[in-house]
Amino acid sequence: MANETLIARLEQSLRQSRGARTRLAARLAELESESEIIRGELAEMDTLAGQTEAAIFRLLSNVMSGPATAVGTTSVGELEMELQRRLAQAELSQQIHHSGPQRHNVPVVRSNIDPTSDRFFDRTIPQATTMILREAGGPLHVNEIYNILMEGGFSFTGHNPTISIAVSLNRNTRFRKVAPGTFDLVIRDVAKAS
Repeated sequence: MANETLIARLEQSLRQSRGARTRLAARLAELESESEIIRGELAEMDTLAGQTEAAIFRLLSNVMSGPATAVGTTSVGELEMELQRRLAQAELSQQIHHSGPQRHNVPVVRSNIDPTSDRFFDRTIPQATTMILREAGGPLHVNEIYNILMEGGFSFTGHNPTISIAVSLNRNTRFRKVAPGTFDLVIRDVAKAS
């Protein structure tokens, strides 16, 4: 009997270890994907910086070469307009390439939030987040969820509340991750599909 209990405990521990490993592997894959996106953004910024540097060099060449007229057929004003056009085009292509929640648009975690109600006081993170996402009508970043939870009187016990939210939502089948740090309700997909 003692051996059976020990085996059952070991099997449970093994299942938990495998589950934790699977979650870590998924998180690693997600981080690797994010790193590829960041590498692409860096390459775009390098290209843009190179183009800007070349435009500045051409502009300086025009200024140094004499009257404010052309080197070739391009005036200083035309070079400046071309630089502005290229900057706007690069910015637009970056927005199109990264449609959806932007990494640089991550909502701020507000400090010193005074609760305006106690509606989340006795709720779990998944329960409260379900209410928040239903009211929002769409996905929210964990920082936004944190701010709303704090306004609703939620009390966190850990040192990293946004990580606690993300882990809790990742583990719950009621939620799906739609972008880095951004979650939505799975049931919303079902409603849209019908």
